[in-house]
Formats: sequence, C-alpha cells, structure tokens
Amino acid sequence: MTSSTVTSPRPDRPPRPNLAFRRLRGKRSPAEFAAAVRRAAREIGERVSCDARYIGRVEAGEIRCPNYAYERVFLHMFPGRTLTDLGFAPRSSVRGRRARADEEATGAHADRAPGTASETRRAREPYDTPDTQYPHHPYEPHHPHDPHHPYDPHDDNEESDVLRRAFMMSGATVAAASLGPLALAHDAVAAGRPPRRAGAGHAGALEEAVRRIRLLDDRHGADGLYRRAAAPLRTAYALLDAGATRQATADRLYAGAGELAISVGWLAHDSGRFDDARSHYAEALATSRMTGDPALEAHAFCNMAFLARDAGRPREAVRAAQAAQRAARSLGSARLLSLLALREAGGWAGLADRVGCEQALTRAQALFGQGPSDADPEWMTFYGEAELEGLEAQCWSTLGDWPRAARHARRAAALQGPHFTRNLALYSAELADDLARGGRPDEAAGAGMRVLDLLGEVQSSRIHTMLAGTARVLLPHRRASGVSAFLDRHASLPRTA
Repeated sequence: MTSSTVTSPRPDRPPRPNLAFRRLRGKRSPAEFAAAVRRAAREIGERVSCDARYIGRVEAGEIRCPNYAYERVFLHMFPGRTLTDLGFAPRSSVRGRRARADEEATGAHADRAPGTASETRRAREPYDTPDTQYPHHPYEPHHPHDPHHPYDPHDDNEESDVLRRAFMMSGATVAAASLGPLALAHDAVAAGRPPRRAGAGHAGALEEAVRRIRLLDDRHGADGLYRRAAAPLRTAYALLDAGATRQATADRLYAGAGELAISVGWLAHDSGRFDDARSHYAEALATSRMTGDPALEAHAFCNMAFLARDAGRPREAVRAAQAAQRAARSLGSARLLSLLALREAGGWAGLADRVGCEQALTRAQALFGQGPSDADPEWMTFYGEAELEGLEAQCWSTLGDWPRAARHARRAAALQGPHFTRNLALYSAELADDLARGGRPDEAAGAGMRVLDLLGEVQSSRIHTMLAGTARVLLPHRRASGVSAFLDRHASLPRTA
C-alpha cells in the first residue's frame, strides 16, 4: 500500500548564496537595487517586474540562471561581464539538471501501475521562469481587464512547460516555433486542423516569440534564423483567422502578429532576401492599417525605408521614412523620430543630395539628444548612441566621404556593448570598408580581422557581403602591412549559399 504523503524531490544540493551578485548591489538596499534594474531595463526597451523579493531570491541562490530578459538587463548594467561573472550558473548546467529530472520522472511514470496517481510533483527548473509565486510575467505588464493571464496557473500544463523551455538552447540555428501555446497551435495548423480560439496565453507566447527572435538576431545575425522564424508567423495569422476569446486578446494578437511579421521581414532583409522582406513588411503595414495602430504603422514604414535604401530605391526610402514620421508624431517618442530621420537621411544620401542628408542628420541628432522616454517602442532596444553613429557613417559612406564615414564607424564600434555581437561586427565591417576606400589599407585590414574574429558567433549575409567588398578593394594592396594575412583568412571562409 502506497503512502498518501505528497513529497517534493529534493535538489541535488541546497542553494548556494550568490555572493558575487550581492557584492554588486553594494550599499544599496534590495528595493533600491531593484529600482536600478527596472531603470536599466527601460533604457534598453525591456520590461521586468523586478522587486526586492526577486533580488533576495537571486542573492539566496534560488535563481541559478536568469531568464533572457533579466540576462539582457544585467549585461547592460554591468558591461564586459558574463553571467558567470555575476555569480550565475551556466545555462547549460541548469538545463542538464532539468533534463535529468525529466528522465527520472519519466521512469517513475513508467513503473507506476495504470490509473495510479502521481505522488510527487516535478521540481521546478532553477531558471528564473514565470511561476505562480509571481502574479505578473517578468516580460509583460499585467492586463487587468483580461482574466486569462498568459501564465495563469490554470493554463494547460503542457503549454506552460513548452513555453518555459522555449529558446533555452544557444546558437544561431535555434528554432523559433516551439513557443508554448503558439507551438501547440502550430501543430494543429500543420495537421490541417483549425486552431482553437486564441486566448491570452497565445498572445503572450506570440509577444515572447518576437523578443526571442530579436535577442537571437542581436547576438548571432539573421542567416540561421529566417527559415525557422517563418513557422510561428504562419501560426500567428492562423490564430487571427480563428478569432480570439476577448477583444483585448485580439488587439494583442494583431499587434503581436504585425511585430512578428516585421521581425521575420528583418531576418529576410538582413540575409539578402529582399523580396521576402518586402512581402513581410507589407503584411505588417496592412495589419497596422486594419487595426488603426500608428505604432505598428511607423515601425513597418521604418523598415520599408531601410529596405528601399538597401535595394537601391533611395527615393522610395525617403518617402517611406517621411510616412513613418507622420505616423509616429502622435506617439511621443523623440528617439523613434530620431531613428526615422536617420532613415530619411539614408535615402537622401542615396540620391546624392548632401544638403537633404545633412538636414535630416541634424534633426536626428537633436531628437536623440532629448533622451529616452517611456513612450519609446520596445523594439528600439538596438537604438543607442552606437547605432546613431553607425547609421551616420553609412550616410557619409554613400556620399563618398570616406574619412568622415570612418570616424563615425570607429565611434560606433567603440560605443557598442559586447552583448550586441551582430552590431559590433557590422560597425567594424563598415569601418574596415571606409578605411579601405579611404586609402588606409593597413588599418582596414586590422578592422577586417576583428570582424573575422566575430564571425564564429554571427551569421549575417549583410556583413559577409560588406567584408567581401572590402577584400576586393584591398587586393591591390596585398603588400601593405597586415593586408595579406586578412585576405588569406577571408579567402578561407566557408562560402555562404
């Protein structure tokens, strides 16, 4: 006869206090430090509900590895440090413990007689994942008018478990489709069954998909992500067609689907698939017009302007950027208007209109100088001083002012934080090309070498194309210091499809 006592499996060892994190807090109280975390999150467009209790759990060792939102915030707060430096366990070791627990649980289920209830509950994985102790998801604000919160403890257990495990693998080839409720809906669509009516869990998973794609693109570039990221987009539109349980959920689904279309479009754009990108951006624009969403409309036009510039249609780039600015005027974000002015400047540069370009650049700098605000869109996490310098460098490069372009590209590379690996490689590639075309082959080779060092982490056709152009410019200068070594190493790169 089995015992009726419900027991919980003990962890391998008691939690070990995180002394490194405690030292970083210094003399600040847990509440003061939590407020600093929230401020840092707003600076990069993240939303975390950090409080003194969360800080206490981290310092007690209960949270061995933070979720991706907190990881990004902590790395922003303490540049140059890794999660290990902050006292956290490697993500792979935490995943390994969970995998072993799953295997043990599976074995226990296999040994149990049919119909016998489980007497133990699986131990919660030691990630900082949403749980019933916290009423609000750390990425999302609470929606008081929607009783079906995305991570309500009454949600389907399988959906919640899949969502927690989503995107816990590293590398540029991580699949973007396995996202809790979104993954289950995807399975229904793939099997030819209509998905059930969407709830808040689906909306939350869709919003999370967008964040994960942006995070992986920041670190690894677009090439390994694009094909896989298209699957949740198809599922998102199928959910829109199926309808939602509440109007508030429907609004979130439309906004999330539009942002996901832009994210997938950007992956296509950055990997050189311009026709695919144009189609995805047009879908997002149509969604914004159907729902009367000026924020989504401004974002779609912003990316369409960038695509038009890269595709050699500068006049279209100017028009799209100006349309984005009209849509964004009511949103109250100076930083957004600054970025859109830079998109316009890129179009004027493509038209060889130096005066128009300089006027747009001046406007962009003035708007940027107004500082961040709570109205800044979440997707603008990439836009800081480094991106401002990088986009200005591209304008001067297009106008053929190589020394000026190189100065801005050098500043961009110096200002870029190490956790935006893809942008660091991009700015360094821009610098290498500007130096090569400006007659400084030795410095160009050095910058090119730094890009090559980053290509193990970054897969971006845009960066590969820029580096190939730099190599062609440097070919006649093979005898210059460092150029031969750069050319030989670049020639040894595997060819991209």
